[in-house]
Amino acid sequence: MKYLIAGLGNFGTEYANTRHNIGFMILDAFAEASNIVFTPRRYGDLAEYRYKSKEFVLLKPSTYMNLSGNAVRYWLQKEGIEQENLLVLVDDLALPFGQLRLRKKGSDGGHNGLKHIAETLGNEDYARLRFGIGNQVKIYNTIDYVLGDWLPEEKKVLPEKIKTACDIILSYSLSGIDRTMNLYNTRP
Repeated sequence: MKYLIAGLGNFGTEYANTRHNIGFMILDAFAEASNIVFTPRRYGDLAEYRYKSKEFVLLKPSTYMNLSGNAVRYWLQKEGIEQENLLVLVDDLALPFGQLRLRKKGSDGGHNGLKHIAETLGNEDYARLRFGIGNQVKIYNTIDYVLGDWLPEEKKVLPEKIKTACDIILSYSLSGIDRTMNLYNTRP
């Protein structure tokens, strides 16, 4: 069984540790824990990983967030991966910081990366793991907030939350999405 795990973000040092790049950050942590490295490929950086008869293609699209669908569609087709085995890792303003929510499918929720993936694939029938970044737009404007650095108190617990996201990726592939949603979506 082969899976495409696409972590959304933007390339460039100015975006490296921003809230909008949490998809990249999760995949970087997953790769580091698995002793694998990303290499530049078409439409993004790619790493491959095998675990318990499962194959993972980890993708960090280089198309920028708003054109993520191009990279996702290309690698689904190139690797012969069924859309039902696609998991997209993404930031979510509507969730409190650090809350993780796995969904089988759904709307883009105003997220331009998810919107472009749905437009490119022609549907919204793909799994997504949403990582809550909180919503401080009352204090900041939305663009400055999502492209801003984590607050000091967030940085303290970020590694733990990212590790949980990595655990969800493995559970999703080994136990299935329904069981994984039951295990992780009920946590505070």
